[in-house]
Amino acid sequence: MSFKEKVKPKNIIHKYKHGLVLIYFFFYMVWFTYLERTVTTDFTPVYSRLDDFIPFMEIFIIPYFIWFIFIFITVAYFFFTSKQDFYKYCAFLFVGMTICLIIYTVWPNGHNLRVDIDTLGRSNIFTRAIASLYSIDTSTNVFPSIHVYNSIGAMIAIRKSERLQTIKWVQVTSFILTVSISMSTVFLKQHSILDVFGAIILSIIMYAIVYIPDYSKVAKKTDHELSKV
Repeated sequence: MSFKEKVKPKNIIHKYKHGLVLIYFFFYMVWFTYLERTVTTDFTPVYSRLDDFIPFMEIFIIPYFIWFIFIFITVAYFFFTSKQDFYKYCAFLFVGMTICLIIYTVWPNGHNLRVDIDTLGRSNIFTRAIASLYSIDTSTNVFPSIHVYNSIGAMIAIRKSERLQTIKWVQVTSFILTVSISMSTVFLKQHSILDVFGAIILSIIMYAIVYIPDYSKVAKKTDHELSKV
């Protein structure tokens, strides 16, 4: 195939048509935005006594914001390198995120853990960033934590990737990022520790559904059985 044939719009569309599943983000944002606007004061508080022992530490705003880059890079990487890994990763993310939205919808939840930035007695670039975060992100729709759930999903996808599983620094980095991002949600008082536990439990369930079964063998077996009919 010549270079001109490779860059034809038709060939590019065919090569990357698996990207259509990303349309899910549109529906997710519409649903999540609706919940953010409607679930404001009438919700079940999520709280554990363990939350009282977790201090507020503004430095964790760094890994909290790195989450956006982490998720974007992992989605983009698998999109361009492996359809199989991309589909599994998206299945993990999208099904789990939908379950979270369903929980938020049928059981409106939130927390009252946030600190008053004005009474901290200190002001720096991190506290100002958190003040901005608090102003645009409500303290509702928190259990399970999507921030934590997606971070775990990214780490699992990287761990299960044949291309990446032998690259030690990538594995270590993804683990450190996942742990630090998960910690950031409670140290910034964005989530209760229960939200983190909920995300971990949901991750275990979704891992068992998405990654443990060998769907390629199931598909081959189904095709073989259908060919006999």
